Amino acid sequence: MLTDPPYNIGGHMKSRGSGVHRLRENHFSICDWDNVDEDVWEQHMLELAEELFEKVKTGGAVVVFMAIIKVQTLKKIFEKAGFYYKTTGIWHKKNPMPRNMNLTFINSTESWLYFTKGKPSGTFNNDGKAIHDYFETGLTPKSEKAFGKHPTQKPLKLMSHLVSLLSNKGDVVCDPFCGSGTSLLAAKNLGRNYVGFDLNEEYLSITQKRLG
Repeated sequence: MLTDPPYNIGGHMKSRGSGVHRLRENHFSICDWDNVDEDVWEQHMLELAEELFEKVKTGGAVVVFMAIIKVQTLKKIFEKAGFYYKTTGIWHKKNPMPRNMNLTFINSTESWLYFTKGKPSGTFNNDGKAIHDYFETGLTPKSEKAFGKHPTQKPLKLMSHLVSLLSNKGDVVCDPFCGSGTSLLAAKNLGRNYVGFDLNEEYLSITQKRLG
């Protein structure tokens, strides 16, 4: 599983009065799906983790993108569901939006957590090379948003990196929050099978167009 669920920090962002949503069209902080009660969000994440534990094969990988301030919370939730915690990695954005750059540090990183099911090791296609838990790309290019915009769309290069490392050709890549479908497109391009879900019909339409 490779997914980028709601971080549920929209309310936090707005409460700080940073005005980020005024700087970028369709910013996640104004989306209803990123602003629910914290207890509700945690329960939803636990239900997701428990359902996944029933579906993921033994040795299968689960990678979940998450805001850094939520990493420990998500780690505990997935461990409670039975998953083995492997590591936390970082995606560094080389060209982040320079908001408030004269007031504070530019926010240029997001984290991802890597779990396995049933045993402490799974597929790792590193060809004997050392792979760091740090991956750097630019933001999602305009060419990957040709069919529509998603406020948290990840670049194809990033998702392809994770798919190629942690799965084999013919495996199934699942994304229960597929958004604009980047994880599924990465799977398709790399010879994996794929299945994705999203509650938003507009985003599903983008995914269908991208997958052809």
